[in-house]
Amino acid sequence: MKEMHLNMISKKERFEKVIAWFQQNRPIAETELHYASPYELLVSVILSAQCTDKRVNLITPVLFSKYPDVYAMAMAPVDDIFDLIRSCTYPNNKAKHLSGMAQMLVNDFNGTVPSDIEMLQKLPGVGRKTANVIASVVFDKPALAVDTHVFRVAARIGLSTNAKNPLETEKQLVRYFPESLLSIAHHRLILHGRYVCVARKPKCHECGLCSWCRYYSKKGNFAQSGK
Repeated sequence: MKEMHLNMISKKERFEKVIAWFQQNRPIAETELHYASPYELLVSVILSAQCTDKRVNLITPVLFSKYPDVYAMAMAPVDDIFDLIRSCTYPNNKAKHLSGMAQMLVNDFNGTVPSDIEMLQKLPGVGRKTANVIASVVFDKPALAVDTHVFRVAARIGLSTNAKNPLETEKQLVRYFPESLLSIAHHRLILHGRYVCVARKPKCHECGLCSWCRYYSKKGNFAQSGK
């Protein structure tokens, strides 16, 4: 598809084409974090901040073995939590967040992870992205979390325009994605960014979205050359 034609595509049309491609080529998309309860997913998502899911999945089996529920985590010394998560990024801050999160769940939420996005954000270590992940994955709410992959991929393809931060990206995406697809759209964009539309050298030659991608329309030949 020629660049001139790409530039004539409306945002609505671009979303429709991208959605159709994902529906056909990635009908199933789920988190790669390993978890067995809302508590475990919450811990894993907190740990995943600026850290790979692969690394988190190496850390959590021992962590959950020692602290299998929120009550056990709430009683844990911060230093002990730190020792178990020290191989992830920012372990000192995350150990404090996990301890504070567990204590607040026990003291303020009867040990239950809340489903409300605003309530989730009251927990230490839980920002909007984490809250949206928990709300959509655990409670099947129409929320779309924007992490670095989603932020990058949405901008490159042209699903978001001139968004300066994740919240602006989120607001643009939820306007055009059908509510029923918000949760899976999050995972589809993350996985696409993780394995195809990677940060430094996007694998445009492997990407099925080139026909509707704003980035490829401008730099496709450059990206394909590998320069």
